[in-house]
Amino acid sequence: MKNFFYLEGAYLILGGIILLVTLFVGTRPFMSKGAAKRGLLWVTLVLAIFIGAHYKMTTNRMAEVKMAFENDKPIICESRMQRKVAQTVNIQKSKEWSLEGDNFVSPNYTRPFFIARCIVK
Repeated sequence: MKNFFYLEGAYLILGGIILLVTLFVGTRPFMSKGAAKRGLLWVTLVLAIFIGAHYKMTTNRMAEVKMAFENDKPIICESRMQRKVAQTVNIQKSKEWSLEGDNFVSPNYTRPFFIARCIVK
C-alpha cells in the first residue's frame, strides 16, 4: 500500500482537487437538484478507474524491468541530474549496477534511479 501512495500520490491530490471543483460547480444555483451527488459519483468513478489503471500499468512495467535486469538485458532510465546533455542512463547488471529495493544503484553514480522511471530497451 505504501508503494501505491508513493507512485500515485500526485494523482490522488489532483483527483481531490478535481472532486472539490466538481462539488463547487455542482452546488451552484444554476445546477439542477442532485447534480452535486451525480457529479461526485461519476467523477469519483472515472478518477478511480484512471488512477487504478495507471498504478496497474506502472507496477507491471516495474516487474518487467526487474525481470529484464535479472536477465542482464539493457534498461533505459530517466536521468534528472543533467537535463541538457544526458537525459537517459543505460543500466545493465553486468556494468556494475545492482538493485536495492526499487532503486538501481551503482558506485559510478551519486544518486539511485527509481525503477518506475525505467523501461526495457
